[in-house]
Amino acid sequence: MATIRVQTTQNVTLEYETASVGDRLLATLIDYALYFVWAIFCTVIGDRLKAAAGNVGFSMLVLLPTTFYVLLCEVAFNGQTLGKKARDLRVVRLDGTRPGLGDYLLRWLLRPLEIVACLGGVAILTILLNGRGQRLGDMAAGTTVISLRRAADHQQALATELPPAGYQVMYAQAVLLSDHDVALVRQLLYQSTKKENYLLLNDVANKVKSITGIYSELRDEAFLRTVLRDHAHLSANA
Repeated sequence: MATIRVQTTQNVTLEYETASVGDRLLATLIDYALYFVWAIFCTVIGDRLKAAAGNVGFSMLVLLPTTFYVLLCEVAFNGQTLGKKARDLRVVRLDGTRPGLGDYLLRWLLRPLEIVACLGGVAILTILLNGRGQRLGDMAAGTTVISLRRAADHQQALATELPPAGYQVMYAQAVLLSDHDVALVRQLLYQSTKKENYLLLNDVANKVKSITGIYSELRDEAFLRTVLRDHAHLSANA
């Protein structure tokens, strides 16, 4: 599975697995299955709806939910439709920031051309050729779709165990790190040690020191692990 590198606003590079074409197809099929269920429901109670809303109102009631389903879901569920949730996929921006309404709107506006008009042929071809898992809508919005499975595996591997009873904090300044900072440190620590990227490890350690004002002679990996344990202990006993 292809990976992409996302440059965050903190000038840190993160790696994500792009969603496979198969996963994206399955997610789309799940979403279209929901359309089918909605159509059956409207058919079953069609006479009552027509009597209450009229033919025009009935047509709008049937078409509007399916027309705006993807856009509304991605805005409400942080880049996921119900199909994407089922397949552990999410829309993200390539610059590391959270997609906004304009990004989701661009993706949605190009769906009829890429997916509806040609049964997904243009979208599939673009994703296969692009190298970043992007269809035309993603290219216009600066987004892509990633798989969250690997992210979940990373999160489990990076989880910091609570220190044992009687643990003595070495760096009280660890409390100055935000939860976002800590999550980023865990991920970068995992990536750098797995790939033996000691330059990245040193950059992360220096960044933590600059934020907290900590001075330490510990090696970078030992320092970061200690800071994470200290932060976990201080947060648990706050």
